Amino acid sequence: MFLDIKDLELHPLEFAEEFQPDVIDLGSEGRLRGPVKASGRAEVVEEHHGKHEIIKDIRLRGKLSAQLELQCARCLEPLSQDVKREFELLYRPLGADAGRDELSVTDAEAEIGYYQGNGLLLEDVLREQVLLALPLKVTCREDCKGLCPQCGKNLNVEQCSCSIEIEDPRWAALKDVRSRLEH
Repeated sequence: MFLDIKDLELHPLEFAEEFQPDVIDLGSEGRLRGPVKASGRAEVVEEHHGKHEIIKDIRLRGKLSAQLELQCARCLEPLSQDVKREFELLYRPLGADAGRDELSVTDAEAEIGYYQGNGLLLEDVLREQVLLALPLKVTCREDCKGLCPQCGKNLNVEQCSCSIEIEDPRWAALKDVRSRLEH
């Protein structure tokens, strides 16, 4: 769904949309198990920069919900995660801030995105919001044992028979000193 700045100047847009999983690609972060449901409002906000310059920003307010399939960070098994998120976003035309002296960025300015051309795609905004809602690491359960570093077996399912102890290479120099002292 394209949010056209010219249409939004005439009147705000209320939206209630469902986007199928093949429309929004999350890349390697996970995959959608069902549609992304989003509702909200898009409108133009005029911002005055100096005496004669008016910048037309797009403000988006809304909420989304989706069900994702992610991988456990320890054992790589698939798991389901529900995402619900409310958002209030401001998009400024690309290049509107160009030429301004470098100043420290305020918290409000850190929340500004940019659009190019005549508007932006709602799908791109929702993709970004879904990715921001994901935890950095997700595990299938709190006590997940993960994979064996030698054979790769899932230690939650079966115990492996690996008994090779891996030595930390940082201790090699001390081990060498010890063997010289013993001889």
